[in-house]
Amino acid sequence: MPLAKPPKRRFDELLLAAGLAEDLKQAQSFIMTGKALVDDRPVVKPGQLIRADAALRVKGVASHPWVSRGGVKLAHALDHFAIDPANLTAIDLGASTGGFTDVLLQRGARRVYAVDVGYGQLAWKLVQDPRVVNLERCNARELDARQIPDPIDLLVCDASFIPLRVILPAALALLKPGGHGVVLIKPQFEASKAIVDAGGGVVRDTAEIDRCVQDVTEWMTTQARLRVLGVSPSPITGPKGNQEQLCHFENENGTERSMFA
Repeated sequence: MPLAKPPKRRFDELLLAAGLAEDLKQAQSFIMTGKALVDDRPVVKPGQLIRADAALRVKGVASHPWVSRGGVKLAHALDHFAIDPANLTAIDLGASTGGFTDVLLQRGARRVYAVDVGYGQLAWKLVQDPRVVNLERCNARELDARQIPDPIDLLVCDASFIPLRVILPAALALLKPGGHGVVLIKPQFEASKAIVDAGGGVVRDTAEIDRCVQDVTEWMTTQARLRVLGVSPSPITGPKGNQEQLCHFENENGTERSMFA
């Protein structure tokens, strides 16, 4: 049986998915000015279809070994919090292109459940990796043991457009006692709509960012029954410049979690 061929996507969409551009407009600018390279050769048409497994690079933009820039965040967190995913079973909520999943695999994870409500976003090399269970078109709020039969050792999350207290509960019910988690606290999705809109989608007030972190960590300790072990700024900002925070926690008990709000 012949091997499946990697799908093709528009060049500008691939650049954006890989985290090499902040938005489609910037991706198209990089492409049309010859700064964007495919397998080290310039391609100047934003709409040209490119293999999903092609090596992409933008001149002047820092490179990294992950399928997307999101991997930079998790790699930093694993180092900062001294977490070793080797031989662990993990779940990646909001996997998207798979930056977090890629980091976990490169650091020896046994299996990664890559969960995303979207479709066709996970990098081709990850789709093909037998250690990855690709749960696309999957609502993380409805996860249960039918989809994820393995006890989860490590939970990671880099989700957008949804507060952590909404996306985490179902997955936390699958996290085994003593399991750990690393999640991104994103002020643009935790603060009030009025505050976010006032900043054009960016929360710049450090006091408001601190309040978002406090609200999330209080929810973790009082309602989700987790032990927060540390919070550290992400080494890179979000696409619009939001300063996101990496939070490390541990599940200290094995009580049923499915009903907490």
